[in-house]
Amino acid sequence: MPGYSGRVKDILEKLGAKIGCRVRLTLSGNIFVEGLLMPKHEFSAPDIIVVKLSNGYNIGVSINRIQNIDVYDCKSFAYTGEEAQVKIASIQPIVKILGCGGTIASRVEYETGAVKPAMSPSDLLDLIPELADLASYDSEVVFNILSEDMTPKHWETIAKNIYKAISTGVEGVVVTHGTDTMSYTASALAFAIRNLPFPIALVGAQRSSDRPSADAALNLLAAVVTTLKAPFGEVVVVMHSTPSDGEAFAHRGVKVRKMHSSRRDAFQSINDFPLAKIDLNRKDIMLINKRFIPRTKNREETIAIIGFDEKIALVKAYPGFQSDIIDFLIDKKFHGIVLEGTGLGHVGSYAIESIKRAIEEEIPVVMTTQTLFGRVNMNVYTTGRKLLEIGVIPGDDMLSETAYVKLSWVVSQTRAMEKIREMMLTNYVNEFNPIHTSQHFPRWL
Repeated sequence: MPGYSGRVKDILEKLGAKIGCRVRLTLSGNIFVEGLLMPKHEFSAPDIIVVKLSNGYNIGVSINRIQNIDVYDCKSFAYTGEEAQVKIASIQPIVKILGCGGTIASRVEYETGAVKPAMSPSDLLDLIPELADLASYDSEVVFNILSEDMTPKHWETIAKNIYKAISTGVEGVVVTHGTDTMSYTASALAFAIRNLPFPIALVGAQRSSDRPSADAALNLLAAVVTTLKAPFGEVVVVMHSTPSDGEAFAHRGVKVRKMHSSRRDAFQSINDFPLAKIDLNRKDIMLINKRFIPRTKNREETIAIIGFDEKIALVKAYPGFQSDIIDFLIDKKFHGIVLEGTGLGHVGSYAIESIKRAIEEEIPVVMTTQTLFGRVNMNVYTTGRKLLEIGVIPGDDMLSETAYVKLSWVVSQTRAMEKIREMMLTNYVNEFNPIHTSQHFPRWL
């Protein structure tokens, strides 16, 4: 009974209760609370019982308010603490969980009130007993950092761990990650590892596990369902589809962006549809997007081209944009520049000479649009045509962060300008969507 002690622990043990049992608490005033019995932190109030409700929220109920406790539907689930591996049943498929930090692996530091990355993937499994029905788990902490500290070198480490896991024969891989830069990592993994035998599911949380509105449990459960059951072999981001619990979306990793700082459904597919919806009640997948890369039947066909150049810059255009920024990047020997231009792909005309200088010094420049939705079309206006004439590479409908990651990946393989152009214009993992419909642009009334 992790976290429980004294009188509360004695009562629960006499009733035969275990973590993961379904309990029904009868409170004074004819009030009922029903849900899963959850572990609690040792620093929680000693008289509290923690229950996970059907809506995904955790609540604590004082034993002094409880008149009766009914315990039923108990499933075997071993608390593992800091163990590196969690094996539930040898006959089940094995899912590799790679922990890379973030809010999904954090708890509140009560001394300071700060949220610290201090939980291993094993801790998360202990908090989500439903995972026991789906698979056995081999969890590993790759590193425990906040997502703003993620670098291209970290992408390489994650990719190598995923490729290693695939080669050992696991039947799914889930990567826990901070949400702020998760789309960058998803793009990186999509380019670095292809011909996948199953989806690689990146998952995070907008609310820490100590909060009543924590979303880690549903998101992680949805990620496991996705990597085991989805028919596609792509890197995806799996997060809440609405602010409420019950469903999640699997977004294509190269077409997703975090669109809200705090909402649980912060992630949206841009210029594309989510690949699938995950029903957590049935623990099943419903395909939304029929344009996907299928799983490879032979995992020996999985390709790993792992490498990212760290001297790539992502620069946003704005009124009064200083061309000195481009000159600075040239002088500092950067290897590539992605511009997040205005509208159809523009920057101030006064910056064209500096951009031309970059290209003449064999620094590739890629143009994307800061509008997010739609694609660049640099043939429409004079500035765009001039940029094309000097050799700027149009980024089509790629998100600027996807273009940044892709250029980093491409430049790590070649510094030849024509080859870079060819590779940047090649659609490797559906980073380009050739057809947009009116439904790709969200409208709110």
